[in-house]
Amino acid sequence: MEGEAFRYDPTKSYDSHPQLSIGRMTDVCAHCEAYKWPGEAPGMCCSNGKVKLSPLKPPPEPLESLMSGTTSESKHFLENIRQYNSCFQMTSFGASEKVFESGFRPTFKVQGQVYHHVGSLLPSSDEEPKFLQIYFMGDERKQADRRCKTNRGTRGDIVMKLQQMLHQYNTYVHSFKTALERMPSDEYNVIIKADKTPVGEHARRFNEPLVNEVAIVIVGNEFDKRDIVLEKKNSQLKTVSETHRFYDALQYPLIFWEGEDGYSFSIMQTNPATGVAVDRKKVSAMNFYAYRIMVRSGAVNHILRCRQLFHQFVVDMYAKIESERLLFVRLNQKKLRVDEYIHLRDAIVNEGNADNIGQLVILPSTFTGSPRHMHEYTQDAMTYVRNYGRPDLFVTFTCNPKWKEIQEELMSGQCASDRHDVVARVFRQKHIKLMNIITKAHVSGLTRC
Repeated sequence: MEGEAFRYDPTKSYDSHPQLSIGRMTDVCAHCEAYKWPGEAPGMCCSNGKVKLSPLKPPPEPLESLMSGTTSESKHFLENIRQYNSCFQMTSFGASEKVFESGFRPTFKVQGQVYHHVGSLLPSSDEEPKFLQIYFMGDERKQADRRCKTNRGTRGDIVMKLQQMLHQYNTYVHSFKTALERMPSDEYNVIIKADKTPVGEHARRFNEPLVNEVAIVIVGNEFDKRDIVLEKKNSQLKTVSETHRFYDALQYPLIFWEGEDGYSFSIMQTNPATGVAVDRKKVSAMNFYAYRIMVRSGAVNHILRCRQLFHQFVVDMYAKIESERLLFVRLNQKKLRVDEYIHLRDAIVNEGNADNIGQLVILPSTFTGSPRHMHEYTQDAMTYVRNYGRPDLFVTFTCNPKWKEIQEELMSGQCASDRHDVVARVFRQKHIKLMNIITKAHVSGLTRC
């Protein structure tokens, strides 16, 4: 393709050119059977066998049919799936700033910190039941009416069917009901342990929790700061730690309909050769959720069918990933200060008060998106200009949702805006292709740097 840019033919389609097309997801991981494009990193799905999680069970009826998108009822459900999930979520979702842009390309985004709040099991005498409290209203019809009242656009018949399904299958609903019945007085609390290992399972494996290990009823303060503490009646909200194993399922009951464990600090890496957990090597939040949203051979990942709810889930979990990284940075300041004098100088310039240096947390350039990270990119770019002169071209590369590679990997009834995972992965591979034809195939001639 050398010099091809000077022989461009506008009547010719270049989409299928082998140096521009990335093809189908034909590569299958030998460890976890995840589908990948040929150019993708071998460890992006399971860290080359170091991450091993139990697969999520396919949803039961009626949720399975509602996620299919083949009937008018299921199409209505998928168009309003965030509202239906809100009907049944047991914790409230909050952020410093939350925006949901509707229209042609609906987008969910947040700015700042994300937090989940949980209240008491029963409302105060002067309050209406909300979130988890609705599950303990005596009459099923009253529960459904209350859910529809607080979530516009939902249908009572669909809410009733989903409500019956969760009462039948969701472990949390069973466990909380049992715990509430066993509370002898209001002085007792329901404690949900943050890192309890499911009975009979190794610490590295995560299955649906058993009823008798979800919650315990105690009196006093015998709990860890990351445990969820539910009182019988209290108007105060409590924040759920993002590293609590129930964080995901309490907020997304239509995804984790049985109450499967989410990410926590107790998940250990696996030795790919032996299949045995590796001591003191833990799975990161990024690796955990990368594993969860992959497409695998012989299974349908229902998380990827949830459209706008999938948008919210991905944003929420990425906020958790960044929170984990920031926590690591805060707890490992001494290890990260390789050039302490430069960091000290920068901190004084930024803060203007040398007396506060001991209280500062330095965000290093290794943290993606940090000011120091972006500043180093700028310095690198200016170094090229200083050594080689001004650039000859300014190339803008945008993603086309109609790209064949995107359309081929969508599920039935989906559009590109339903699958940000596919769009991001295709764009990344296309970007690599673009850089290759410029720097290696020399489509515009030889490059100097």
